[in-house]
Amino acid sequence: MDKIVMKTPIVEMDGDEMTRILWKMIKDELLLPFIDLKTEYYDLGLKYRNETDDQVTKDSANATLKYGVAVKCATITPNAARMTEYDLKEMWKSPNGTIRAMLNGTVFRAPIIVKGIEPYVKNWKKPITIARHAYGDIYLNSEMRVEGAGKAELTFTAADGTVTKQLIHEFDEKGGIVQGVHNCTGSIEDFARCCFNYALDSKQDLWFGAKDTISKKYDHHFKDIFNEIYENEYKTRFGEAGIEYFYTLIDDIVARIMRSEGGMIWACKNYDGDVMSDMVSSAFGSLAMMTSVLVSPSGVYEYEAAHGTVQRHYYKHLKGEETSTNSVATIFAWTGALRKRGELDGIKELCDFADRLEKATIATIESGRMTKDLALITTLKDPVVLNSLDFIKEIRKTLEEMQV
Repeated sequence: MDKIVMKTPIVEMDGDEMTRILWKMIKDELLLPFIDLKTEYYDLGLKYRNETDDQVTKDSANATLKYGVAVKCATITPNAARMTEYDLKEMWKSPNGTIRAMLNGTVFRAPIIVKGIEPYVKNWKKPITIARHAYGDIYLNSEMRVEGAGKAELTFTAADGTVTKQLIHEFDEKGGIVQGVHNCTGSIEDFARCCFNYALDSKQDLWFGAKDTISKKYDHHFKDIFNEIYENEYKTRFGEAGIEYFYTLIDDIVARIMRSEGGMIWACKNYDGDVMSDMVSSAFGSLAMMTSVLVSPSGVYEYEAAHGTVQRHYYKHLKGEETSTNSVATIFAWTGALRKRGELDGIKELCDFADRLEKATIATIESGRMTKDLALITTLKDPVVLNSLDFIKEIRKTLEEMQV
């Protein structure tokens, strides 16, 4: 069978530890035999990031802006222990954070639904997509510990030199802690438009929640921007598409989500999205069964798995021990990127291949062949537990049978 020919490269960002091992397996078994794969390769493994003073991360983001589509392997964000383990020059920033900032993107995460892996919330029948604003709040905070009595003030110095001050708190002799967070109107506007556009593209309702009753300036600004953009730019289009935009308080959203059957996009501020995406993924079964795509307002896409580098399995792999690591989210990162590349370049065969590979992956699990993490939670009887490579090979068999 002739391989599918690509026109434009996908930006390929390699990663760390066990997911780096899976990355090569997926390419060798599931992609290269079927596609004349064109990628612009960047090694985002921690060793090479250290060698290049993290320039490679910036280069990969710039390449993504150039080509429009990227696929990323999971990477290490170093802590003190990693500094020692990898003999790092400094504690490099999160590659995801750097890429998100340069692409000015919103992260959309959704569970992969498979028969036999039942949600812990029994009434959830459809995927719940988390849209996380990937800028600001506590992730770009300024904070300090206060060691004694005194007052903390919020100070803003305007471009013309005008100074505005507001009291935060007067501390007693025991002191305390103080934190400053920010967000930018332009970033919130981009976040809102990304969410509205994604809802239109996927024909799903959009829900957004914040705590504007308590945070009457910060959270209320989010609410006002979403409402203004919706009313002025998207209300008519939502009506024509038969979908709705819904705002309420974040605690009310959580209660409604738990009672719903799913099927909506849930827009979240940065911290809310960080926490709730893990809650949703775990409640649907596994973080390894969660897609993740970063979408910029300019129409740039970066696909990745929602989970980390699976460090414990990597250490077993280094010892020559067998691992049974779930590669589904990483496979779906590749299929998402391939499908989007096919859509943008008008290559239907590439889109169809991405669809078939996803169906083959799901069909393999639903037939009872799966990795250990899924076997522990499946409702299927007598599942066959496969190691990391054998699971990918089983998906290839299923894929080849589908293409006959």
